[in-house]
Amino acid sequence: MFDPDIAPSGTLLGLLQRGRGDGTLHALAAPRAEALAALHHCVLRDPRRDWQVENRSLYYARLCLDLDAGLDAIEQHLFHPDDLLDTDEQRTGLALAVLGHLASYDRLDALRLLRRYAAAGSNWEWALDELALRDDDTGLRALAPAILARFPEGPDGDAELAAAMRGAYEPRPWRLWADDPRYGQRVRAAQERGSFDRWQRQLRPTGPRPGWSVHDVLRWAQQEHDLRPSARTPDAAARILIAVAGPEDRPELLAAAASAPDAARAAALRHLAETGDPEVLDLIELAVTEPDATELVSQAALSAFERMRSITALDHARVWAHRPDALGDAAAAMLACRGGQYDAPLVLSALRRTVRGDGPDAQALWTLVDGAGRLAITCAAPVLRHIYRETASSHLRGRAARALAATDPSFAAGFAVECLWDCEESTREVAAHHAATADARVVEQLRRLATDPAEEADVQTAVRSRIGPDAAGV
Repeated sequence: MFDPDIAPSGTLLGLLQRGRGDGTLHALAAPRAEALAALHHCVLRDPRRDWQVENRSLYYARLCLDLDAGLDAIEQHLFHPDDLLDTDEQRTGLALAVLGHLASYDRLDALRLLRRYAAAGSNWEWALDELALRDDDTGLRALAPAILARFPEGPDGDAELAAAMRGAYEPRPWRLWADDPRYGQRVRAAQERGSFDRWQRQLRPTGPRPGWSVHDVLRWAQQEHDLRPSARTPDAAARILIAVAGPEDRPELLAAAASAPDAARAAALRHLAETGDPEVLDLIELAVTEPDATELVSQAALSAFERMRSITALDHARVWAHRPDALGDAAAAMLACRGGQYDAPLVLSALRRTVRGDGPDAQALWTLVDGAGRLAITCAAPVLRHIYRETASSHLRGRAARALAATDPSFAAGFAVECLWDCEESTREVAAHHAATADARVVEQLRRLATDPAEEADVQTAVRSRIGPDAAGV
């Protein structure tokens, strides 16, 4: 029921790893040593399945403040010898983001630790971006010697410097250094080199040219895929076909969608789906169900089907939704997004089937959970509550919370309360709209969120709609 790296949802560690609001509430009630151990475990061993999408840093930083946690454990982690060997930013990214939020709460020890790591650590770019948002000009200028020393003088070092500047999320430190008479000449030269490199790339395009035919585009898609299998060339080719293909090219596109090499076939399938060709649904079914279909072709067919908006596609979805395969999952997802109230039984059946077969973290659940809320399927509330409790994905939990708000009468006095402490701002926003204020903790947390400078604007707007001078809810 849970990932091997994620503790059970009923434990303090499991709650904190998931970023649930109950994690904060349980940590504050637990012995401080136990709470700090669980908190440090999470910060130093990022529990997120998708660290580029899910939020945890503000959640953990707020708990650090509530527990008055020191930074010794984070410091040891950042400056461990492993930092020289394991340069993957995922090893230190969460800890650095937590320090960034602590610095925004005026924790000077966090600010100093970020400065030290930016000067000496392997993931210095992340630390510098955090400092760019929180440090003053004097602190950033003092980092220039250490950062620029990472790039030795010479063509190779200058090229690396230009690449680092292009990849920076926050340009503020580089702009400050460009105006510094000690380093400005080199930094400005690197900026100019980056602009020149982009200009050169624009002068040497390698993609399609004006006058290309459908055959040329499909051949290019296959050649590029053979050279770079990870690139999304079929998607690009499908967009080009919109401008290139005419009615006279339909036979060639139909033939390609049935039996061309993988990338060309994928591009043709997507193009035919986007233009609503009457034969494309049969070709999609063939691409997904034929025994020797490759993953590229089957996934392209499913993606093309999910993009369709026609009544005919919905009718096929109602037939396919009973299938216990990928095509059935895609059909159920379409009904969840665009079906009518009479499709609720099919969506509910797919939701239950997916949870039973693939568990509470299945990717297919995202759309089905949204559909249960959109269609207000009240009898889906038990399975939505199960997903909310057990999933390791904070995004999926947030979707479950929104669906529960539309399907579960007990949500306002139940899960909505803990959602005020959730790690995802969208989940806190839902809670701010729905949490019952009979609980004194709700009123206190709403007021805290309303005045917290680190809180997102949408959350604060929702909070103020409840506690403003004209609001009767609090």
